[in-house]
Amino acid sequence: MEGFNKRIGLDDINPNLLGNFAYGIRIFSDRAFEIEDELKKGIKKPFDKVIHATLGCCHSGGQQPITFIRKLLAGIVCPSNNLELKDLPEDIKEKTNKFLKSVPGGSIGSYSQTNGIPLIRQLAAKYIEERDEINNVDWKNIYLTNGASGGVFNLLTLLQDTTKEKKVGVLTPIPEYPLYSTILDALGMTNVGYYLDEDNQWGVNIKELQLKLNEAKSKCYVKAIVVINPGNPTSQVLSKSNIEEIIKFANEHNLMIIADEVYQMNIHNDNLKFYSFHKIIRNLNLSPNNITLASLMSASKGFLGECGLRGGYVHIYNMDKEVQKVFEKLLILGLCPTTFGQAALYSLFSTPKENDPSYELFLKEKTQIQMELKIKAKMTEDAFNGMEGFSCTRIDGALYAFPKITFPEKVLKAAQSRNENPDNMYCRELLESVGVSAVSGSSFGQKPGTYHIRITLLQPVCVMRELFEKIYNFHQNFLNKYK
Repeated sequence: MEGFNKRIGLDDINPNLLGNFAYGIRIFSDRAFEIEDELKKGIKKPFDKVIHATLGCCHSGGQQPITFIRKLLAGIVCPSNNLELKDLPEDIKEKTNKFLKSVPGGSIGSYSQTNGIPLIRQLAAKYIEERDEINNVDWKNIYLTNGASGGVFNLLTLLQDTTKEKKVGVLTPIPEYPLYSTILDALGMTNVGYYLDEDNQWGVNIKELQLKLNEAKSKCYVKAIVVINPGNPTSQVLSKSNIEEIIKFANEHNLMIIADEVYQMNIHNDNLKFYSFHKIIRNLNLSPNNITLASLMSASKGFLGECGLRGGYVHIYNMDKEVQKVFEKLLILGLCPTTFGQAALYSLFSTPKENDPSYELFLKEKTQIQMELKIKAKMTEDAFNGMEGFSCTRIDGALYAFPKITFPEKVLKAAQSRNENPDNMYCRELLESVGVSAVSGSSFGQKPGTYHIRITLLQPVCVMRELFEKIYNFHQNFLNKYK
């Protein structure tokens, strides 16, 4: 029989997965972990440890878990009828019992409803109402997901259409979090990148959106626009007026808005306020209102930083009811989100109130995390703006810095001779020379002729000082080498 002895080969699998896409973030972080293993084996390096500044993973960067969150999770995983946890405060015991009563079989090991546990969706709706100062948020329009990334995958899959002559396109920001372009590539969709305006604090320029939309019309059918606010990797916090402009543009062109708002609790500039797309759309009273909005939120960021628990949600607003039924059908393929991730979201929406036994410690730990991030944001701005060839915009939100670097001509020629992007070369040499793991701007996209690096703000303050000392020394040697 023909092919009987032949294994599945590359010509038998999804061709979209063979494209030239990769998580540049992971490439640098994976090499950093390899170097750590080499150090443990006694292989000599010019340094004795690696400082990781690549992944936006709060706890691996040194952030300590919130005691309230972990005690609540402990109570949920090991309820009192199985294991007596006498040290749990009364408010945590009460919330533990409330969660367990909402789970089928009273155990976190059970499947939940496909769209997530109703109690947690109701708490999420209440959170949105309080955040946006708006009543009547329907909890049935909130869908719990395996991290915000699970929601992104399902939303983009919903928009995929292989029956048309033209591919489906999605406007995504450049620089962008590469999750979006990677999923679009895997689904065989078209990534229509629009450049953020670095000269205006990485804002969204409507003329740029119109230009990219016009250019894309001949090759794809653009159905949606992605906006990341606060920005990753660019750390901007969009103004209310800029959000209004984006909404009106989307309304004019019948574009679904995918609002990635996972960093909404990470605002470092006291003069700025986070505005959700949901709040602004509701307040605009558009007529006609042609927008479908999908807002993403997660337990991975904010003050929780529980990345590994994979808890997230998608809030749908103004979606066609028949389309929403198809979206719900798509979610059935995953049976249900991880219940542990749902428990993380539950803890986020059930934090202690004043006079609760857990309140004082919770407030102290939360405030400490937020205060240190503000300190590190300002420290990072000052450090890069004080180095020759670097310039850094304000770090208003999120967990990153994305400074621009101007390279001498010899660096550009050296990189070209190696068939390597200059900022890739810089980050590779930075890691191999002094043990600091950063990510090149090329991994996120950037305007041609500009170069950046991204570092996270997650190491303790003392380690951040050491990190900048290492970068400064490396940078001076790097410039001298190529002058």
